[in-house]
Amino acid sequence: MKILSLSAFLLSLKLSLVGVVFSLHISKKAEREINKVFEIDNATFVQTLDQDIPGIDKDRLYTIFDQGNALGFAYVGEASSQTDTFEYLVVFDTNFAVKKAKVLVYREDYGSEIGSKRWLKQFLDKTPNDRFAYRQNIAAISGATISVKSMTNAMNNLMISLASWQNNGKPNKS
Repeated sequence: MKILSLSAFLLSLKLSLVGVVFSLHISKKAEREINKVFEIDNATFVQTLDQDIPGIDKDRLYTIFDQGNALGFAYVGEASSQTDTFEYLVVFDTNFAVKKAKVLVYREDYGSEIGSKRWLKQFLDKTPNDRFAYRQNIAAISGATISVKSMTNAMNNLMISLASWQNNGKPNKS
């Protein structure tokens, strides 16, 4: 369990009063990546949703704060590989443009090339209005076809869900 600073505690208390639950379900690996993206030392993560929305579990989307200022969002997802699943992270700015996509845990012997920075950079700067198509705007990887298609579908589903959520209003707004 992580020990919270007084400011993080006060922030979590303040946010919980408006219906948002403070959460620390971000893995250490994801936390390090998020801190690198925003060039900070110790981000605070707050569960963004107070209920599941179509395509997004409330326990997977977080708002990222530093010293009380919202910096962006992080989504931790899971997608299928050939015989198992892999975990991935998508970091967004406050407008939901992708700042980073990263495969956190890949459990197969083959197909791990989808974790390369070179392949994942295809998702950078994309927004919920963008769509991805295998072999059209997303490159194929020999030996990783299932994982590539799975990550492409996962990113499409996430972007479609975020677009729908934005168009229909954020559930946490008062």
